[in-house]
Amino acid sequence: MLKCTEVSKRFGGLQALKKVDFTVNKNEIAGLVGPNGSGKSTLLNLVSGVYKPDSGKILFLNEEISKLPPYAICSKGITKTSQTVQSFPDMTATENVLAGLLFAEKKNTGKTEALPRAKELLEFVGLSQEKFDLPAKNLNVVELRRIQLAKALATAPKLLLLDELLTGLTPRESDEAIELIRLINKQGVTVLIVEHVMKVIMGLCDRVTVLHHGEKIFEGTPKEVVNDERVVKVYLGKRFSLCED
Repeated sequence: MLKCTEVSKRFGGLQALKKVDFTVNKNEIAGLVGPNGSGKSTLLNLVSGVYKPDSGKILFLNEEISKLPPYAICSKGITKTSQTVQSFPDMTATENVLAGLLFAEKKNTGKTEALPRAKELLEFVGLSQEKFDLPAKNLNVVELRRIQLAKALATAPKLLLLDELLTGLTPRESDEAIELIRLINKQGVTVLIVEHVMKVIMGLCDRVTVLHHGEKIFEGTPKEVVNDERVVKVYLGKRFSLCED
């Protein structure tokens, strides 16, 4: 579904990504891990069109999207949630999701026609109904993460990019989010997730890619990743390896 070939990106003197080859297969849940500053979010931003690669190609469903703007890439079926929650603060939770729905429709669908679907999506991601009509600025971070996910789903993505969606969640909330991601995937949405919590990666992903200093250093199943000596050394640490044993 997604293929990145020798993708590189530099910010001034910082080489954020260097000739990264990366794929995501249709219907899988793929994971992207690595230390802070390894290039994970940069790669997601390249795929979603926030940044443009300095070199290399990004193909989605066999079509090159390397130079397209974010709205065009979203229209083709790639949607990304942000590591830092973004919303329209003065709009209600429902209106935030309506924005995604009306963008995705691309025809004369009005707010009234799209309203039931917006509420359905908010229910699906677990937002309490009493919060539907509150301005986003009055909601907490966990609630805003739910709205952000509903907004992403409103665009009807084929590939959903999740950048540390579970940050700040309690263990119970994380478990609920994991089940939600599984359900989204079962509904036919391919998922690429960036996450530091290895419990999430181990329990959720079919395949994991590891970045370090902007380069891909390993790719394999979650079990293979945690048993690779280089990954343990640069990212997981001996303590994690011992715990897994």
